[in-house]
Amino acid sequence: MLRSTFAVVERRAEHAVTFFYSHLFWNNPAMRELFPEDMQPQRDRLFAALTHVVTHLESPGLPGYLGQLGRDHRRFLADPGLYAAVGTSLLAAFAHAAGPAWTREAEKAWAEAYGHVADLMMAGAEEAAAAGEPAWWDADVVRHERRGEDLAVLTLWPRQPLPFLPGQYVSVGSPRVPRVWRTYSLADAPRPDGTVELHVSRIPGGAMSTALVAGTRPGERLRLSAPGGGLTACTEPGGLRTYICAGTGWAPVRALLSEAAEAEPDLQGRLFMVARAKEYLYGREDAERLKKRLSGLSVTYITSAPGHRKDQATERLVQALRACVHWPAHDVYLAGPPGFLTEVAEVLEELGTDPYRIHHDTLQPVGRFTARPHTAAERLLGPPPPLWHNPGARVPRER
Repeated sequence: MLRSTFAVVERRAEHAVTFFYSHLFWNNPAMRELFPEDMQPQRDRLFAALTHVVTHLESPGLPGYLGQLGRDHRRFLADPGLYAAVGTSLLAAFAHAAGPAWTREAEKAWAEAYGHVADLMMAGAEEAAAAGEPAWWDADVVRHERRGEDLAVLTLWPRQPLPFLPGQYVSVGSPRVPRVWRTYSLADAPRPDGTVELHVSRIPGGAMSTALVAGTRPGERLRLSAPGGGLTACTEPGGLRTYICAGTGWAPVRALLSEAAEAEPDLQGRLFMVARAKEYLYGREDAERLKKRLSGLSVTYITSAPGHRKDQATERLVQALRACVHWPAHDVYLAGPPGFLTEVAEVLEELGTDPYRIHHDTLQPVGRFTARPHTAAERLLGPPPPLWHNPGARVPRER
């Protein structure tokens, strides 16, 4: 029942989510202050989370996902009143979008399902609070280094100890962009001085990435969420492994290699660093230092050829991967833009890599829905984006 109704709602996803937030803010005006001015990314994340829940109903990992989601929502100051209001507006939006498919049985199923989801999320939040975990960590910027026009490396000092595992990420908030949080990987294993490092690539039109790259200065204070993500080391000592990263995907891979350099200096593996052009290989010096500490690690740098399109680097990577052997024996750690991860993972499976040994985080996408309004009312609530020829849209953008 949940899946069949959601399939109907999904065809009108943008309209359903727009209706949801309109209903929520109309009936709870004070809650508007909890959300950013630009609601489009928030709408997309909401529907991505709903899709994850519906597609993983029987998954044993779903309760853990929802507990982590509740823990993560503490940074939004979510309380039982917010969960109740969200549930009321969600059912109203689904009823409106589903039309005749919204029966009494469907409403009962969704009401029970949302109650269960909310209980698990609040339990996750309560567990974190009981363990003494703050809703967020205040962190001072102690160093800000530009690595080209569109990339910066930030060194932060959390005012409270921030426990995390190499390869994990945090969400970052800045006073320069109120009520907006964006996800960035931590670029090292835990350090003795407690500092952490973020690698930020500026995205065209991205308010947070622009603020962090071009505006943030030492002495400013940022907020960090509880660490999350599953791109952590899971290879048995002595096991073969391959690391593949593109763009700022180097950050979590560097963290994993730094951990290995301390715990397993005789590691046998290979590293592929991919960038759209030679000048974007900002982590090459760090990679060479790690290679000296990990004598069994081979390193390959791949970029597009001068004068060629920027996505040629991925094609050259695929050629290099096909030239390698023993893929069934390797654990593979992948990091980079979502499209890059999808393409490379498919190639690795073709080469014989066990899908369960291909490790990467699944970050919720941020982008316009593909569904378009069907009626004049829907166009009024959520006008479709204009269709014009934009050659720049063909160029993959790094996160």
